[in-house]
Amino acid sequence: MPVGVLGVGFHVPEVIIDNACISEWADAPEDWVARRTGIYERRYAPAGVATSDLAYEAVTDLLSRTPGIERDIGLVIVATATPDQPQPATAVALQSLLGLEAAASFDINAVCSGFVHGLTIASALLSSSSAFGTYALVVGSDMFSSVMDRTDRRTVSLFGDGAGAALLGPVPEGYGIGASRMVAHGSLRSLVEVPAGGTRKPLTPEARAAGEHLFKMDGRPVAEYALRALPEVIGATLADDGLSIEDIDRFIFHQANVRLLENITSELKLDPDRVPMTAPQYGNTGAASIPITMRDAQLRRPFRRGERILLAAVGGGMTAAATVLTWF
Repeated sequence: MPVGVLGVGFHVPEVIIDNACISEWADAPEDWVARRTGIYERRYAPAGVATSDLAYEAVTDLLSRTPGIERDIGLVIVATATPDQPQPATAVALQSLLGLEAAASFDINAVCSGFVHGLTIASALLSSSSAFGTYALVVGSDMFSSVMDRTDRRTVSLFGDGAGAALLGPVPEGYGIGASRMVAHGSLRSLVEVPAGGTRKPLTPEARAAGEHLFKMDGRPVAEYALRALPEVIGATLADDGLSIEDIDRFIFHQANVRLLENITSELKLDPDRVPMTAPQYGNTGAASIPITMRDAQLRRPFRRGERILLAAVGGGMTAAATVLTWF
């Protein structure tokens, strides 16, 4: 039986970081931030909150609409680039918080494209074996505030914290997750990185003093990669399902920033009404941005049965991924 997305939920922290805050931190005029990014607010988690806590709130929101289903969840995947700790996985912390004892649980890190990777992996596992139960949770959760250089206007203006969750399970023939593509270009891995804190470059006092424990991004080549890789991975995914751009009802893209979304929309010749956005109010929430935007879009205009939705993202690595859903 096909596997589909049965529901989505999300959570963003209550602390609002507006452009006045960014201006104060990074010596960047508020109108420069708005003009360059199209982002007006982001959310930051308060002290003492971890990535798994955001994930738990997103799953709680999701499961509030599907009570009693927890006992049949056999798989938990968390996509994150900002884990609770180096090990063990953030997914096992979430599993414990949810009381899903023995459910297979692991993290994936494809940075901002991780949620789409997670959907593809979970769908394949549920389709191939009964060992993973009837249902799976795929969660994107990131706390980029924990790795932000608040003096770097190019990055601190973009990122916020949040989590989004999807419940996957069986759907009738003709519905569910269709074609998926995932690609990586590791030769470009230095374009988006936290340089120190691993085995390649341990977090020494010298590395910390140099700010190498903080997030770095080379914005222009990243945007160029996105404008090249997204159309390619989208085109390949649609071709695999025998579909064209015109067959898709809504396009939910990673919310990198409003300007990049506008450029992608223009490049693909899409009607902007078919491209929901949450970047203006939440910023770039990493792996959480697609499920957050899915839920926001669903609340504004509920998905119809049979509606085709394309999800696509780029992330550090560099990585790109896309998948087609037919909503049940």
